[in-house]
Amino acid sequence: MTQLKIAVAGVAGRMGRQLAAMAMDQGHALTGGSEVAAAGVFDEDIGVLAGRRALGLWPSPDVAEAAAGADVWIDFTRPDATLAALGGLRNTSVRAVVIGTTGFAPDQEIVIQAASARFAIVKAGNFSVGVNLLQALTRLAASRLGSGWDIEILESHHRLKVDAPSGTALMLGEAAAEGRGKPLKDILAKPYLGPDAPRKEGEIGMAVRRAGGIYGEHEVMLASPREVLRLSHMALDRAVFAEGAVQAAVWAATQPPGLYGMDDVLGLGHTG
Repeated sequence: MTQLKIAVAGVAGRMGRQLAAMAMDQGHALTGGSEVAAAGVFDEDIGVLAGRRALGLWPSPDVAEAAAGADVWIDFTRPDATLAALGGLRNTSVRAVVIGTTGFAPDQEIVIQAASARFAIVKAGNFSVGVNLLQALTRLAASRLGSGWDIEILESHHRLKVDAPSGTALMLGEAAAEGRGKPLKDILAKPYLGPDAPRKEGEIGMAVRRAGGIYGEHEVMLASPREVLRLSHMALDRAVFAEGAVQAAVWAATQPPGLYGMDDVLGLGHTG
């Protein structure tokens, strides 16, 4: 396997440390990492932050400095930080970007699309291989079962997660809506709340739970009046997302500029 030079955004955060550790464990060179001033970790070696050997490298608040010499930038931070990083990476050696950040607004998605003219960008709401197979199965099931089958998506995450619904739940909703041949925004149900909240045929419902330290649980339920089909996934270790992100980084490093998803990385196509 070709060794990549990888830089990680938010390298002192929970996900950043996982990404850095996974890159090192898989034989890649961790060449840098960014962090905000409030993290107070600029005197800590990024290898040690990842729970691995010291590398003689420290986090930097400057994206261009953190990415110096890197082939791939992996970013699982926040929308504003990710967009700022894309700007800071323009004149660096980085040729591919892996984005696991979720919660982008429509105008922010346009910025990412524009950046894909410069970088090979793999963007996904979830980098778990299992979740991406779940997405493909959801699309297939929704395409085969008519509007008489109700679709409900339930997601659960740890209490500290800030965006809701999760990027993964939205991924699954988009897959279900695509299977139905309609944009999700047109058929996403409002939360069921109050004395007059009936379910409408053809809509896709979505529910959110936040509790404890749950890494991530997602279920897609398709139900007719006579039977119920449940497709689900549970993450047992946050490392599963880092593993998929590094796999995406290896793939993206050989691709031309463009905007890709994990379907492309895994060769799933659009089953439907």
